[in-house]
Amino acid sequence: MLPWTGVALNWSLWEQDKSFKHTFWQYRKENPKSRVGDPPPDGLPGFNSGVMLLNLDAMRRSTLYNQLLEPERVAHLAEKYHFRGHLGDQDFFTMIGMEHRELFHPLSCGWNRQLCTWWREHGYGDVFQLYYHCDGPVHIYHGNCNTPIPDD
Repeated sequence: MLPWTGVALNWSLWEQDKSFKHTFWQYRKENPKSRVGDPPPDGLPGFNSGVMLLNLDAMRRSTLYNQLLEPERVAHLAEKYHFRGHLGDQDFFTMIGMEHRELFHPLSCGWNRQLCTWWREHGYGDVFQLYYHCDGPVHIYHGNCNTPIPDD
């Protein structure tokens, strides 16, 4: 069991592909020194919500988190980042994580090992491995992009 320490409300996984680098292209163009969309460990690649641990009690009690749920705050962040998402909760957590990194604690990549390699062949081969690299044991495979799950 993970201890709920610090201010983190959500234990999530960094996105293991560069899809958010692509999604935030306009913000990145206007803010070239931003870490938004950059790979870990120093970047903000966004979150994948395939596996998450949520501290629901802390989320309910958090003034900041509840303010971030207000439609006008979501709209403000979407406008600021020129964000047009399509992944629901994953987009929401990614967007608020760009502003409030302290609300999240990244899990190791093996807790939701993404298998999709689509971006490697579609214009991002030069940076693909920076996002996709994952050391350590695999606990859960994520067969995104209709990728087959390994038999091992």
